[in-house]
Amino acid sequence: MLVIKADLVEAMVAHARADHPDEACGIIAGPDGSDRPQRFVAMINAERSPTFYRFDSGEQLKVWRAMDDADETPVVIYHSHTATEAYPSRTDISYASEPYAHYVLISTRDPEQHELRSYRIVDGEVTEEPVRIVDAYDPE
Repeated sequence: MLVIKADLVEAMVAHARADHPDEACGIIAGPDGSDRPQRFVAMINAERSPTFYRFDSGEQLKVWRAMDDADETPVVIYHSHTATEAYPSRTDISYASEPYAHYVLISTRDPEQHELRSYRIVDGEVTEEPVRIVDAYDPE
């Protein structure tokens, strides 16, 4: 299950709406080993496409180095679908390379409301998981 704060969900949805009709993408980093998304990082879709996303390689290198320096990991990897449901495409599945990440998809096909779903993608196998949106994380 993905447990995520409401303000992080709002930030992902706002980014998806802002980049529409192109797909938006980014990550939410969290402390290594915690499975707790905390630091929102909107990234550039290098493809600038309504049907495909790819992190800019230079930006991705900087973001991943910053996470390494801060002992963080990409807890959430998100992107939007602008004309289809929030389900990973074959391309999304083939590019999923972080086995411990929650892959969050936001569909912006409906201008009035969004659809947000989360998946685990490991070795090409897609498993949808529940999402629990909270105001604050429980103390550890």
